[in-house]
Parts: sequence; structure tokens; C-alpha cells
Amino acid sequence: MNNKKLLLQFLFILLTKISFAQYGQINQNELLFGGGFGLTWINGQPHYAFRFYPEFQFSKIGIGLDLNLEFTSSGKIRTENFNEFTDYLSIIRYVRYGYKHDPLYFRIGALDYATLGHGSIIYLYNNSPTFDARKIGMEFDMDFDKFGFETIYGNFGKSGLIGIRSYVRPMQFTDLSSIPVLGKLEIGTTLSTDADDKSGIISGEYNPVNNTFLPLEDEGNITIVGLDVGLPLLRTKIFNLDIYYDYAKIIKFGSGSALGTIIDFNGINLLTMKFRFERRFNNEQYLPSYFNSLYEIERFKIDYKSNNVISKIQKLKIANEGNGYFGEMLISLLGNFNIIGSFQKLDRQSNSGIMHIWTVVNPENFPYMFRAGYDKVSIKNFRDIFKMDDRSFLFVETGYKINKYLLFSMIYYWTYTPVRDKTDNIVGYKTQKKVEPRISFIYPLSLSK
Repeated sequence: MNNKKLLLQFLFILLTKISFAQYGQINQNELLFGGGFGLTWINGQPHYAFRFYPEFQFSKIGIGLDLNLEFTSSGKIRTENFNEFTDYLSIIRYVRYGYKHDPLYFRIGALDYATLGHGSIIYLYNNSPTFDARKIGMEFDMDFDKFGFETIYGNFGKSGLIGIRSYVRPMQFTDLSSIPVLGKLEIGTTLSTDADDKSGIISGEYNPVNNTFLPLEDEGNITIVGLDVGLPLLRTKIFNLDIYYDYAKIIKFGSGSALGTIIDFNGINLLTMKFRFERRFNNEQYLPSYFNSLYEIERFKIDYKSNNVISKIQKLKIANEGNGYFGEMLISLLGNFNIIGSFQKLDRQSNSGIMHIWTVVNPENFPYMFRAGYDKVSIKNFRDIFKMDDRSFLFVETGYKINKYLLFSMIYYWTYTPVRDKTDNIVGYKTQKKVEPRISFIYPLSLSK
């Protein structure tokens, strides 16, 4: 009898990861309690999981928590969940006021895809590409109409990425403020630096016996400065057109520039489209959008097959002079079908492609939903785009809405787990696969009267 009970319990956990969640984002003036338990496969090994992730949104204020506990089959908690003090702080996934491009925007916690300006220096930066080394960062922007600033701070736990862009609309201080086109001219400057002690490491010695690393060649912190000019050529209710020019210089290395255009179309809430295209002009030892979505992984790692260092600055040192292109697209149909994608590549460098895709398909009266996100760097050719390896980050969720409160879904992650030395410092990352069957209960509690 006991064996039958254990078998039934195992099957129940196997088939369900019970949670309270929403199909999409939490709505205004709602309080959402989320929590669950189930079975998660990590690199083919089963782990029992418990998760608690309530969300609250009132007016422009948003708060999200995320407590994730995973246990091995023998009942021991995975120590990767809580290696550092910031792992405990990261239970607070985010505290937010406003949204990007609002007059006041503030967010502290996980930075999913943070960008400064047009993204020539910092583009879609993710400070926590792994569940096992989550970081607490910050975004803080203010727009006073005539001038303003944007900031990114990557990691309060230790030195890391810092970026600030200040901008001014000079014509707003004159009698020409109301004239078309020139009245909204914007000029910006950017300063960003990575103060992480591994950001400039080119070579070193790794001891696999003691799991220690000794740097031999280190260029120090990576610092990038930039100048940008933006000009809105056309503003209507349904159509906007902008052009811009960016210049960036990596201190002690090369420089580059970009000329771009942005096209916005808003079809009266039925169809929203945004397209952006850049032509890039790069000198030697320069990489555009240096701090990108997988920068935390690319910054520094050790190849444990050869015990050699692999770092982003190595790519920078050997980067040849050459032009490139960048394209970005956003399409939203009736608010139910949403896709964002971008791709960039250098003309004469085969392994320079970088891709980002994010999509949600979630019609209100349709029984199925789908959401996914994918990032890949150093893409060589078309066949290499969807090859899963240590240059990739992926999540996919497919679900069936049993009723308005109940969703059954399967989630797949291709992510990373940190590799630590004997003093518990992160010396690199290795790929990690996770599979989660989940049943979600959707029952938001409205805070409005």
C-alpha cells in the first residue's frame, strides 16, 4: 500500500507543477499570489521544486518576488540557489516605478533587457542570465522634457557594469522649441564601464586540481564613451519617423559609429509595428553593443577541456576594421500576438552575428498559448542560428487553457549555471537544461473598487 501511495505521489508531482500565475503580464491595480511545487529536470536529473512568486501592481508601482527552492532526489537543497548574499536579496525579483521612456522610471532587481539610448554601447543587457547566480541591479531614468538621463547599475553585490547617458534638447531652451523637426533635436553623451575584476583578462593559468585561476595578462576595466544625435523627422497619430547618429569609443581600443532610422506605426490599437535599421562603421578593435544580452556569460570563462581563458576582450583585441548592419522589429497584433526580434552582424566577419527574439501568442478566447525568448551570440551562418550551445539562451512555454483559471503548460530552459573556484568565486559558466511540467491557477485579486 505504501509503495502505491508513493507511486501516486510521484506521478502527481511529475505531471504537475502547481502555481498561481497569469497567461501574460499582471494588469493594473491587481495583486497576484503565485506559488507552486513540482518536478524539474536539470541536466537530465530530477529535482523537486518549490516556488513562490507573488506580484503586485498599483498605478505605476510594481513589485515582484521570486523564491525558488530546488531539492535533489535525496532531499538535499541545491546549494547553487543560495551561494551568495545577493541570492537571498534576489528573492525580490523587482521593485519598479513607471516604465522605460516615462518621465520617471525606476527599477531595482533583475534587469532582463536593459538598454541605454539607441543601444550602440549597452543593448538588451541581462544581469541574471542564470537562475543560480541572480543579481540585484538598478535602472533609474528621468526626463525633464528639456533634458534628462538614463542609468544602469548591473550588480550591487560586487563591482560590475555601470552606465549613464545624459541628454539635452537644446532647442527647447529657445524660441525655436515649437518648430517641427529641429525643435525636438536631442543630443546625448554616454559613459559606461565594467568594474568587474575579470572584464579585462586576456590570459591566465588555471589549476584544475585546486580549481584556482591566476591572471597573467589583464587590460583592466573596460570603459566606453559615446555621443549620439537624434532627430524626429515626422510625428503623426499613427506614424513616426526618426533618424540618429551614434559614435562610441572603447578607451585604449578602437571606435565606431552608426547611422540609423526608426519607423513607428500605430494602427489604432489593431496593429502596432516598429522597425529600426542601422548601418555601422567600425574601426579596428571595436565591437558595437559591447555590453549585450549575454555579456555576463561572455565576459570571462574557462574552457575546461583545454584550461584556456575565453573572454569578450579577446574578441575585441582581434576585431578587424569593417562595416556592419543592425535591424530590429516589433509587431503587435490586437495585443494578442507580439514578437520582437533583432539581428546584427559585421560584413566580413563570419562569427559576428547576434540575435534576439521574444514572442507571446495569447489570444483571450483561444485555448492555447505560447511564449518564448531566444538569444544567441557569435553566430557563424544560417545553420548556426538555432544550434544550442554555450552561446545560446532559450526559454519556451507552450500551454493549454483548461478553463479561465487553469493552464497546463510545459516549459523548457536552455540556460547556464556558474562554475566556482575553491573560494566560491564564479570563474565561468556551463550550460544547463531544465524542463518543467506545470499547472497554473490564474486568480488575480483586483485592488480597484
